[in-house]
Amino acid sequence: MDDATLTTKGLAPQGAGRILLLACGALAREILDLIELNGWSHMDLQCLPAILHVHPEKIPDAVEQAVLKHRATYDDIFVVYADCGTGGLLQQTCDRLGVQMVDGPHCYSFFEGNAAFAAKDEVTCFYLTDFLVRQFDAFIIKPLGLDRHPELRDMYFGNYTTLIYQAQTQDEALTALARQHAKTLGLGFEHRFTGYGDLATTLAAQA
Repeated sequence: MDDATLTTKGLAPQGAGRILLLACGALAREILDLIELNGWSHMDLQCLPAILHVHPEKIPDAVEQAVLKHRATYDDIFVVYADCGTGGLLQQTCDRLGVQMVDGPHCYSFFEGNAAFAAKDEVTCFYLTDFLVRQFDAFIIKPLGLDRHPELRDMYFGNYTTLIYQAQTQDEALTALARQHAKTLGLGFEHRFTGYGDLATTLAAQA
């Protein structure tokens, strides 16, 4: 399971367990770690391609197709996406399908803790997680065309002040890489170790 595959193809379910976690590929490693750490052998995981976040309008339909495909195989399906830029459409889709999903506007919020994130109201901050630090080029540089037109950087990021690296793991190499990404974008840098945040408590509630 490499990041490039999680970005473009996702992760297929194993077909075992009573509960299917239907998640974003960007969360695969964290969810699998939590499953192993807590012995949640009754949970299975399918991840949709993480690159869907570049086109969030496609997420609700992709989630619906996966739910319809797998709902007869599992007792329950839990959608491990927050709103993720769908403008409430993913919640409407989940409500219509009768499945639950993670609370919050996006993964940056639930890694921080939804209440804590809302209280900070950091409108000039740009966030990266472990996955996005590793896949910075695929999710930031290439989709925005900065590999071809680096002069556009300030147009995209001129209203930001700080890149906040929300670290799920304590990894000095990732921290150094995140710091370099901040420099690339012309932003200040802040490192925060969030761990799994609300993701852990939300999945525990489903267990």
